[in-house]
Amino acid sequence: MLSQALDSGRRISAHIMTLFLFTKSDILTTLLPVTLFALANAPHPNATRILVIMIWIWIHLLKFDISNQIQDPEEDKRNKPDRPLPAGRITTQNAVDVRWLLVPVCLIFSAIYGRQTFTYSCCFEALSMWYNEFGGHKAGLSKNLLTAIGYTCLEAGATIVAGSSPCLDSISARAVALNCAVFATTLHAQDFKDEEGDRFIGRRTIVTLFPTFARISMVIGVPLWSFFLSRLWSVDFVCSVVFMAYGIVVGGRFMIYRTSSADKHSCKLYSLWFAIAHLLPGYWRFFYST
Repeated sequence: MLSQALDSGRRISAHIMTLFLFTKSDILTTLLPVTLFALANAPHPNATRILVIMIWIWIHLLKFDISNQIQDPEEDKRNKPDRPLPAGRITTQNAVDVRWLLVPVCLIFSAIYGRQTFTYSCCFEALSMWYNEFGGHKAGLSKNLLTAIGYTCLEAGATIVAGSSPCLDSISARAVALNCAVFATTLHAQDFKDEEGDRFIGRRTIVTLFPTFARISMVIGVPLWSFFLSRLWSVDFVCSVVFMAYGIVVGGRFMIYRTSSADKHSCKLYSLWFAIAHLLPGYWRFFYST
């Protein structure tokens, strides 16, 4: 009896780990920043909902990541062998089943928090299909645009889940729109670390098509966004200088250090910069909102 219970526990743990591995690479780049943004951006955030917010974001990410990783498992065998499909933790058919099972789960979960959240969940699914099943990820421009809009849907939905209102107020809507613009113009920071693999399979990204322009855009874009966001959200002088200085360091690294390992580290620093940018609407609400 005890051994059966232990075996069941191990199997359940293995399944949970498999699901986690699908989303592992998005924990720092998406799950944590969007959670922080939702709590900072919501007009009246409910701190008791932190776990609920993270679950809402995570199941949408899981659905997207499974959809993405079943498209070309052979690529992951070369570049990311620890992912569930190349590692043999789950079959492609079972992954497909989980992917489509999550669609009604996400929609029902979202509907609990109102019509807008349900709409954002629907839009995220439509964008996910366009990006993955219909090949939107194969071209650099459409990849960036679809990713940015999908990210916006996650942020908007999570903000509503975090707050007490079933819709976004004007400040929340402005913050979401700005983050969409920031992400659309800088998210290719995440492509530098995969440049070699993308070139190998012929994937067209801004980094593979225009490598010099892509690095110059980071040197210019990240510091400029740091300055603009600091001014827009009325950040005090000292914090503005620190944030802009960090933006200069992050952007400069992409131009100065160009090895694969350096790009991976630069991507992590960029993720931290983006996470800090997510907190600025909360700064404004704390000090200036009446």
